[in-house]
Amino acid sequence: MIAQILFIIILAAAVYLFSKNAGRIRRNILLGKDTDRSDHPAMRWKTMAKIALGQTKMVKRPLAAVMHFFIYVGFIIINLEVMEIMIDGIFGSHRIFSKPLGSLYGLLIGGFEFLAILVLIACVVFLARRNILRLKRFRGVEMTEWPRSDANYILIIEILLMTAFLTMNAADHKLQLLNFGHYIKAGSFPVSSFLNSLLPNNANSLAIIERVCWWFHIVGILAFLNYLPYSKHFHILLAFPNTYYSNLHPKGEFTNMASVTNEVKAMLDPSFVPESPAEPARFGAKDVTDLTWKNLMEAYTCTECGRCTSVCPANITGKLLSPRKIMMDTRDRITEVGNNIDQFGKDHQDGKALLDNYISREELWACTTCNACVEACPVNINPLEIITEMRRYIVMEESQAPASLNNMFGNVENNGAPWKYSNADRLNWREGS
Repeated sequence: MIAQILFIIILAAAVYLFSKNAGRIRRNILLGKDTDRSDHPAMRWKTMAKIALGQTKMVKRPLAAVMHFFIYVGFIIINLEVMEIMIDGIFGSHRIFSKPLGSLYGLLIGGFEFLAILVLIACVVFLARRNILRLKRFRGVEMTEWPRSDANYILIIEILLMTAFLTMNAADHKLQLLNFGHYIKAGSFPVSSFLNSLLPNNANSLAIIERVCWWFHIVGILAFLNYLPYSKHFHILLAFPNTYYSNLHPKGEFTNMASVTNEVKAMLDPSFVPESPAEPARFGAKDVTDLTWKNLMEAYTCTECGRCTSVCPANITGKLLSPRKIMMDTRDRITEVGNNIDQFGKDHQDGKALLDNYISREELWACTTCNACVEACPVNINPLEIITEMRRYIVMEESQAPASLNNMFGNVENNGAPWKYSNADRLNWREGS
């Protein structure tokens, strides 16, 4: 009974803390401007099923895709076993699903064990890729000590959890063979049975090992749950809504600002009356609250995998731009804004902004708007939207576009084309040919 009460207290505390932290992130996301992503629900469900559930954009890097698939499937399916552990912890039972599932229970436990060893192997491979092979895309100015450590922590935690799961099963299996106490004969242990020779033959010692691993496994999972809101691995949860609310328009299609469109229409047609005459508070985006809630959701969904930066032509040629840094900076800034609200109230101004304090103008103007980063992202994150909105602010609010762009703007205004030639001289190149 004491163990049950202790487990219920730990479970309730874990759920409460996670709900509180997840609610804070939700609040931060909703600080962004509104945007309508409710159209074409059937297409959105299809996109989510294909990209978030089906992992289709991962296959461009086959080795990483296979390893990630092991972890992904293991995370989803082994949660069925976690459900049983939680029920056992609350009601003081042991392997409560074994009787109602019968022979199917053995197949499930056996399947869980094979998945556990695959997850363990995948995590070891990923650790080696990051820390021994030191792949280039896991490096960069934005990948400071914390982002690198965060990735390692998660992989190590996964290894420890899977090791505890297999050791728990091995001890349980041995106790079943000894007909000890309440350890009924249930389950199939094709992987953990190989650990039997490493365990003691004393039943009391085995029971202690089984209970220690049981508590470590379930408390570790609950601790992992509460670590997610502070980690890039929150994408485990946000990948699904983020892909559902994907931009369904063609990649690279720019949005028009209604206020600017109304001005142009009024110039062309003096009788035009705009539907919403209210002017926007700001053209483009200077700070995170000028972005949409979808942009902020994407910032929290970023996996920091570096696929976007690894294909960015600006980054490849040595320029300062890194699409991954754009997303990480956006997440850091909106988290800072949220913390300021919690500490000082919603009207607090800290004198900082996403532009200049986090993202430099050199980074923004290095972007070629080629959409390579958007195409590469495995969860449909769009750094380009943030870049173009911040450029919009620089040009339309500050009139501080680079000289080359100002020349182009002047040519468009005077000549109707980006070049310095007038319309009358546009075809002179044909003369003498």
